[in-house]
This record gives sequence, structure tokens and C-alpha cells, in this order.
Amino acid sequence: MGETTTDVWEAMSTARTIRRFTDEPVDDATLARCLQAASWAPSGANAQAWRFVVLRSPELRAVVAKAAKHALDVIEPVYGMTRPADDDNGRRARNNRATYELHDRAGEFTSVLFVQEKFTTASELLLGGSIFPAMQNFLLAARAQGLGACLTSWASYEGEALFREAVGVPADWIVAGHVVVGWPRGHHGPVRRKPLSGIVSLNHWDEDAGALAEGPYPVG
Repeated sequence: MGETTTDVWEAMSTARTIRRFTDEPVDDATLARCLQAASWAPSGANAQAWRFVVLRSPELRAVVAKAAKHALDVIEPVYGMTRPADDDNGRRARNNRATYELHDRAGEFTSVLFVQEKFTTASELLLGGSIFPAMQNFLLAARAQGLGACLTSWASYEGEALFREAVGVPADWIVAGHVVVGWPRGHHGPVRRKPLSGIVSLNHWDEDAGALAEGPYPVG
């Protein structure tokens, strides 16, 4: 099992995407706490018009594996990815190796499909604001309990149709995302992110944010 934490700052700053998992299954109680955390997220008008579908059966895992293969076919040329040589231990090679392992083993793990009801008055981007916080809560709850998690693109591309049919998602609901979860083979964080000086402005797009972007700041 991974390292647990009750410090929200530590959870946020070390919740790296995990793509390599052990064979140990995720127990119901631990997964349920992640789902409970997802349900605590804000949503537009507090409508909570979401569904979280846990994919565990052999039949659904086979669908996940098929969707993962389709996604890999799409992202390989986009990111210029190839399977790294066994003796290549550079950062890019390590990242690609973990990505390929996740796709190769996609049918072995528990995962969760996040689905949002459509409303005709809202764009899909606006509706995403009502379910993406739930996905982030799920990821942080997983990290807090020592779980690893990976937000995938497998519910996109051809995978969306596969999931819709297999799960029975109604036409008036949006397949918003898909998360693989398991016990990590490796360690969490710290995350690697751009410094605040490159992403924060004050009052105007081109205005330096000064002290607001001097970080990193101590937390906790």
C-alpha cells in the first residue's frame, strides 16, 4: 500500500498520476471513501446530476482493455510515443514505459466512469464544471488513503461508444471521464508543475503578479 496522509496540502502536492499498480485489489471500504469524497464536490445549482459507475466485472474490464487499446492508437502519434528500449532509463522513457504498462494491463484493474446529465441550457464545458470537481475529489481521496489513480482518455475516441453500450449510459448523459485506481507500485509525489511566475498575472494579462507569484510557499 502507498503512503497515507491526512494533510490536504500534502495530498494536493503529492497526488501524482500513478500508472503502475500491484496485483492487490482495492477493497470496498477504501473505494467507497473515494466515491463518498466525489459526492461531496460542488456542482451547478447543487444539482448533483452525476453518476459514478464502478467497473469491476470481467466483462466490463474487457471493455476497458479494448477502450485502452483504441486510445493508445490515438495518442501514440500525437505524443510521438514508442515503447522505450529496456536499457533506456531517461525520464521520458520511464514515463512512456509506465504509460504502456497501464494500457497493456488495463483490463486487470478497477476503474470508475464519471457521467454527467445533459441540460439544454448549458454547454458541455459548463457541464464539465459540475463533475470535474467530483473527479478531483476522488483523486485526492485516493491519494489520502495511499491509493494510486490515473485519469485516462479511454472514455474518449472510440472508447466512449464502447462504454455507453456496455454500461447502458442514456443518450442524454455525457461520459465525462474515466479513472483507474489501485495500489501503487512506487511512490507518490511531489508533483512537477510550472512555477506561479509563469501562470499568474495581476489585474491584466501581461502584468507581473509580483509577490503573489514568488512561491513556492510553505504549507501545512
